[in-house]
Amino acid sequence: MNIILLGPPGAGKGTQARHLVDTRGMIQLSTGDMLRAARTSGTEMGKKVAEIMDSGKLVTDEIVIGLIEEQLTSQAGAGFIFDGFPRTLAQADALAALLAKLGQSLHTVIEIRVDDEALVARISGRFTCGTCGEVYHDQTKPTTKEGVCDNCGGTEMVRRADDNAESLRTRLMEYYKKTSPLIGYYYAKGDLRPVNGMSDITEVTASVEAILG
Repeated sequence: MNIILLGPPGAGKGTQARHLVDTRGMIQLSTGDMLRAARTSGTEMGKKVAEIMDSGKLVTDEIVIGLIEEQLTSQAGAGFIFDGFPRTLAQADALAALLAKLGQSLHTVIEIRVDDEALVARISGRFTCGTCGEVYHDQTKPTTKEGVCDNCGGTEMVRRADDNAESLRTRLMEYYKKTSPLIGYYYAKGDLRPVNGMSDITEVTASVEAILG
């Protein structure tokens, strides 16, 4: 089973992906994580990625697809979760071609729908554990003990520099310009399944589980 999680920054894609990894044994493919890993891997592809990133240039779709192909052919699990990819229609077509080439298919595309202003409030208080990546929030999901991760006991808490109202509105505009056309693309293909991302996390998780069956 291969799925895509769609939604603007802060919609909760990472939270739902981690749940599926933990409960179903799926493998999360985050383009950011893959690029960082490739950069330090020492492989030919990794050297190419490092050279491009060090020069300040954008990594091409061709390279990202190459990294995804490496993951799809080298890892075995209960399926893959595409998180942060595709972002454009060209990338969606490239991913479809890659899956077909490997004899695989896309099971479903889950769109996590949110209210923009509520999202701004949600993101502004967000922080993560620097050790395990567990996501917290000042108001809706604080740590039980201040400064200590409930999941791993880590004490290094990280706040993204762009997790503020002004930066988020800029990121939202970028998302709507580039990525939202994918909603229509996957709707037309009959793959799109929306869930209400403004519900409680457990309710969103239940909706995702109901879609996947």
